[in-house]
Amino acid sequence: MSGDDVIAQWRAHLTDARRRSPHTVRAYVAAAGRLIRDRGLSTWQEVGALEAHDLRRFLAERRAQGIANASAARELSALKSFIAFARAQSGDPDPAAPRLRGPRIKKGLPRPVTPDEAVNIAELTDGLASEDWIGARDRAVLLLMYGSGLRIAEALSLKAADLPLSETLQVTGKGGKQRLVPILPITRDAVAVYTDACPWPLPADEPLFRGAKGGPLSQGMVQKAMAKARRALGLPDTATPHALRHSFATHLLSAGADLRSLQELLGHASLGSTQIYTQVDAATLLETYQAAHPRENRNHERKKP
Repeated sequence: MSGDDVIAQWRAHLTDARRRSPHTVRAYVAAAGRLIRDRGLSTWQEVGALEAHDLRRFLAERRAQGIANASAARELSALKSFIAFARAQSGDPDPAAPRLRGPRIKKGLPRPVTPDEAVNIAELTDGLASEDWIGARDRAVLLLMYGSGLRIAEALSLKAADLPLSETLQVTGKGGKQRLVPILPITRDAVAVYTDACPWPLPADEPLFRGAKGGPLSQGMVQKAMAKARRALGLPDTATPHALRHSFATHLLSAGADLRSLQELLGHASLGSTQIYTQVDAATLLETYQAAHPRENRNHERKKP
């Protein structure tokens, strides 16, 4: 066995057994490859023999190369999973990963866009596109993300077999977890406009959203379309496609949705991931209060030198 064989088996495990996203597979495989090359490893037994002090030394070297806390934490998570898998592969009776805490990361709050901004972005991408059908496509994708809380990968994974859209849609999220999401009438109409205008055949078992040359639409093209609309509207760089999903969650919470229902709609594995939106909502309320409350404004004026 060689280091390349180990990496190939690790990639297959992540892709087939764990059903991780392509982005996660790339990151985890890259981290494992760096570790194997750095330590000259070639077997599962050698990888499984690594301990916490080995990981600590390796990560210190990576930090010296300039990676930030967040990147170091992600790399540590990937390597702990890799070593745990190596121990299981080599028959270790205790295949648990080495115990090592990662660097502290200050979690930033998601930055949602307002309902008007979300709709304006979708409408403007339609108007700024080079061809009418491409504009209809981009508008449909962005409305799916805002109206149904989809991740960009979830929206782009839809098949033509999902048509015609009804009031709900079953989507497959992270880890192959399926959930039911609502589809707004404006979204259904937008998707219908796109499919009527699309110049490419849409076989049932192939991607619904197509690129300019007929292949599957890439995330990068959606991001570029939204960036173009964002600049035209004078919105900040935080107004990304993923911000539309944050807006979906924040606006539902503001309207009285409970956290458990929101967790199901977003496809979060744990309630802790959903609870961050309570902080977003509180931050939004505070900004509104500070901008609109007359006493707050007077106090602010009094504090000026």
